[in-house]
Amino acid sequence: MQMRALGRTGLSISPVVFGGNVFGWTADEKTSFDLLDAFFDAGYNAIDTADVYSAWVDGHKGGESEIVIGNWLKRGHVARDKAVIVTKVGFDNNGRKTGLSAKWIAEAVEASLRRLQTDYIDLYLSHAPDTDVPHEETLGAFARLKEQGKVRAIGCSNFDADQLAASFAVSKANNLPRYDVIQPEYNLYTRNKFDGALGDLCIAEDIGVISYYALAAGFLTGKYREARDTEGAARGYRVNDYLNDKGFRILAALDQVSKETGATPAAIAIAWVAARPGITAPIASATSLRQLESLIAAGKLQLSDAQMALLNAAGA
Repeated sequence: MQMRALGRTGLSISPVVFGGNVFGWTADEKTSFDLLDAFFDAGYNAIDTADVYSAWVDGHKGGESEIVIGNWLKRGHVARDKAVIVTKVGFDNNGRKTGLSAKWIAEAVEASLRRLQTDYIDLYLSHAPDTDVPHEETLGAFARLKEQGKVRAIGCSNFDADQLAASFAVSKANNLPRYDVIQPEYNLYTRNKFDGALGDLCIAEDIGVISYYALAAGFLTGKYREARDTEGAARGYRVNDYLNDKGFRILAALDQVSKETGATPAAIAIAWVAARPGITAPIASATSLRQLESLIAAGKLQLSDAQMALLNAAGA
């Protein structure tokens, strides 16, 4: 497996990151263990989660995904130092504001460490901007965590180019660690949240980029072709946003490349993200070993220039 340097963090990750939002939600613990075992056995090494996963499910309070990952780590199928664990802090939980205050970060990291059953987090992200807390306070809290050895590297999610640039200015002016990784939404359909100013800034500043929604809530697997296909799907409500002319153009392009390569549309969609300028690795989820095959195939799939051009044009 060809690992990729994650910006200036010193971490190296596989070309696809397993999205742990499904753990304890649409994948029970046994299924999650099987998926993680197979993912790591195939040579991959990175898992993404958050303290808020999966608070959106009735009866859940957040932290369910971290608990599953912690229980998996405890089993010892993979040594702790061979797994890159990414988790996040600061996303509002069922209407309860958490945010990025120093006080909350200090509490939240301890809870995440307990659930993950580890004494350090490889990459800790600000899950969303918090306009009520200055960057200096948040970055200061992260600096203390790094000094204490509880966090190896820091980053942010859902920041735009101006917000990221502002955080850089604060870190430089106050001799604080900067965000070395960003996690934006990015896929064949949704490109405007990274392409352009944010992508240019990340390339110029050598920022690691782990993008999410590589499969656009499952739409890019090709299994949703009309509204009735979404009935009963856990994320079906989101798929309806893609059932339009642009979405159908993208599916047609994926179908064509699938015929040429023998790969699934899902593998192609993920591989396209992984091949884009500035992207270190996309996040993708699976809830069955069959779905996992596409994630594993994506990390080894090399699309031709003509195939990339076709896909680029379809989703432009």
